Amino acid sequence: MCGIVGYIGKKCDLKKDLINDLKTLEYRGYDSSGIAIYDGNMKIVKTKGKIENLEASLKNVDIANSQLGIAHTRWATHGEANDINSHPHRVGCVTLVHNGIIENYVELKEKLIKKGYHFVSDTDTEVITALLDDIKKSEEDNVKAINKMTLELEGSYALGIIFDDDYDHLYAIRKDSPLIVGICNGCNLIASDVTAIIEHTKKYMLINDYEIVKLSKDKVEIFDRNLKNVKKDILEVSWDINQAKKNGFSHFMLKEIHDEPTVLKDTISEYIKDVNTLINKMPDLSKYNKIHIVACGSAMHAGLVGKSVIEEYANIPVTVELASEYRYKKNFYDKKTLVIFISQSGETADTIAALRNVKKDKIDTLAIVNVVGSTIAREADRVLYIRAGVEIAVATTKAYMLQVAMLILIALNIAYVNKSMNEEEVSKVLKEFKKIPKFVNEIILREKECFEIAKEISSQEDVFFLGRGVDYALSMEGSLKLKEISYIHSEAYPAGELKHGTISLIEDGTVVIGIMSKDKLAPKLLSNVKETLARGAKILIIMTEDLDMDFDFDCHKFVINKVNDILQPILIVVPLQLIAFEVARQRGCDIDKPRNLAKSVTVE
Repeated sequence: MCGIVGYIGKKCDLKKDLINDLKTLEYRGYDSSGIAIYDGNMKIVKTKGKIENLEASLKNVDIANSQLGIAHTRWATHGEANDINSHPHRVGCVTLVHNGIIENYVELKEKLIKKGYHFVSDTDTEVITALLDDIKKSEEDNVKAINKMTLELEGSYALGIIFDDDYDHLYAIRKDSPLIVGICNGCNLIASDVTAIIEHTKKYMLINDYEIVKLSKDKVEIFDRNLKNVKKDILEVSWDINQAKKNGFSHFMLKEIHDEPTVLKDTISEYIKDVNTLINKMPDLSKYNKIHIVACGSAMHAGLVGKSVIEEYANIPVTVELASEYRYKKNFYDKKTLVIFISQSGETADTIAALRNVKKDKIDTLAIVNVVGSTIAREADRVLYIRAGVEIAVATTKAYMLQVAMLILIALNIAYVNKSMNEEEVSKVLKEFKKIPKFVNEIILREKECFEIAKEISSQEDVFFLGRGVDYALSMEGSLKLKEISYIHSEAYPAGELKHGTISLIEDGTVVIGIMSKDKLAPKLLSNVKETLARGAKILIIMTEDLDMDFDFDCHKFVINKVNDILQPILIVVPLQLIAFEVARQRGCDIDKPRNLAKSVTVE
């Protein structure tokens, strides 16, 4: 949510550069944007809607070559999306941009109104700006002023700040919202994500909570909460800028589906050489007799697949919890419980808060994340990285697949250690695992078949997914993919629950998608599907080749390779992603940037 970029350094066409940097952050989700540039005067332009609107407004603004500016994409939280509520905000001597939520902004606003401040927006960000301006009246040192401000703020924030009394520096601070510093020859930058700096530099620094950044064109100073200088390691982005481009594909989502065979191979190859490699590369999880998996959205759905395979193959009970609920409920764990946190970005606010609660209770934690050095990666006791590279489309595809793959590896590891599976059994699965990227690619090459199926769905307003066991977990992800990018109302149900109320919603022409990969559950699934057929439903069944047969009813079928049951979920999700993509394309939706959604949900 919200994208921040800031630049200080050699004079350039900063208007163009900041706009281009903002475009790299569009995937985070936004509904307005704005820019503030100092070229002898502070010039601020803000617009509702797409960055193209901001570009159009800037054409009429004369900005000389500048060396200092900040820009922002806003995902509305306080106040509607409009020009006034857009960032940057300016009060007195302070101009700033903000990602996060200030929980006590009403109380602060009332105090500032009594001091004579007048507010024009509905945002918590304007309150921060006024608060810092008020502190500046009695504190000349800007670093000290920012530090004093943090003592009054409750909530989350990443801030890029310009002071009127110091146009030679750009300031920044974060708490519970992502922010990095980019290091470049002749300039330095701040950003919410490395994607915004990659056109300038691959070198960056990670910023911790409450650390204050003071940037000049050739120097980076960082201060802790005690105002002592902090030394930081300079890291380097491992992926190439081309990974953040479409490379000939119509959409990032389609490109990222096509990336799946490669990134899957990259992620699993270091673990699957043989059993000893799996055991040595994986953390030792032998002490745990219970696992909690905590995540949000698609990562939670991956966790449900993980629950199924860990329980079935490793004989350990697993609970899967939404992070937004887990952080507030009473949790029953002990020293033999492992809590696994899953997040593509490693910056998901609810997941971070849940992780910190668990750590306070001194329970062991393991993270599965994509972004190296992210907050969750740094704060968890142990971390397993997926190697998805950059994922731009808001709707995750390749990262979800890799999260599932990593959970399967965890299940195999535990199963071998606790003797639920012997060496021969695990070796057999690992040998087959090596073929899975090839099978994924073969399914992707059948995308035209998925596109034909989508024609039956694209005119619908209600779609139901049915599955049993792990297929129900996959149904949930298929349903989410469809609804979030096509805006079709879609629900996933355990097939056996359909008759307990939900079947009342099935009517003539309703599309029902069944997932069928388990031979012992196939007859049950087919029975449930026939119940919907009797009410006029149109049926699509995604199934494994061993279950393919001539049905005594009309339906579309999508048949995939039969592999070991523990690996099957990786293949099943591919047609679900392709079908969702094509349905959204046929409906003319903004597939990569669905309305109201953000890639990295950094506020509660």
